[in-house]
Amino acid sequence: FDFFLPRFCPGCNKKLSADEKPVCSECLSSILIADDFRLQYEYDRKFTSEKIIKDFYARYVFETDKTLQDIIHALKYKKQFKLGVLLGEILSEGIRSQNWQFDFIVPVPIHPLKKAERGYNQSDYIVKGLSKSLDIPYSTKLIKRTKHTESQTHLAMTERAKNVANAFKVKNPKLIKGKSFLLVDDVITTGATTQE
Repeated sequence: FDFFLPRFCPGCNKKLSADEKPVCSECLSSILIADDFRLQYEYDRKFTSEKIIKDFYARYVFETDKTLQDIIHALKYKKQFKLGVLLGEILSEGIRSQNWQFDFIVPVPIHPLKKAERGYNQSDYIVKGLSKSLDIPYSTKLIKRTKHTESQTHLAMTERAKNVANAFKVKNPKLIKGKSFLLVDDVITTGATTQE
């Protein structure tokens, strides 16, 4: 299969062998890992004031024009779904070390129009990898996005919060009452989407 449809690493464009993951080991090892100090700093900066998000974890630090951006873009815009599953598997290693207790894993939903345009939600694939590795169920049906928002990419912190205000709705509040869940997004910048 690789002979007829060869796979290439999204980071360096090197041809992958049949036994390699969807990203070569050199590219994976080049991604900046978020250390405990950075994670605590980001949590304090983004989430402590509202007291909604109990804890926060990110495996990697997103750097512009680097390997992780190439991987996220390949997942998000080039339908390379296995990258999402791989990211979920990698993320599960760090989640295990947090000793969190939660009932469901939930991807941050995208608006139905954006899903129709793109064909999928990239966070769903990250959640699939996480769910399989952690053996915890996931659901894409608990939260829906009710507001079609513009891309957050070029917005300032306050603009991002306004952009996603009232953008989500719980589909059936009875299903989540008394439950804890792990909310997953592909990238967290200001935390506005997660907070909302």
